Amino acid sequence: MAKRLIPSLNRVLVEKLLQPKKSAGGILLPETTKQLNAAKVIAVGPGDRDRDGKLIPVSLNEGDTVLLPEYGGTEVKLAEKEYLLFREHDILGKLEE
Repeated sequence: MAKRLIPSLNRVLVEKLLQPKKSAGGILLPETTKQLNAAKVIAVGPGDRDRDGKLIPVSLNEGDTVLLPEYGGTEVKLAEKEYLLFREHDILGKLEE
């Protein structure tokens, strides 16, 4: 069984962030609240190649928080954890605090 997955080309491995079910004050939040489809970047590939063969590096880094589309990605299961694999251009943006 593989312990680490290194994505190929311009792919990005992410782990979805779970939204809290309770507020900071301890109030239970209903599941109908609009949740932000955010994920943490676990691993990134080396990048893609242009027509001349030069490497175009991935603009994301491990540990970044990103916004995902509602649908898409490839589900990957490693060591009882579930991850999603996206191409870099499928990720909507990077979230910063």
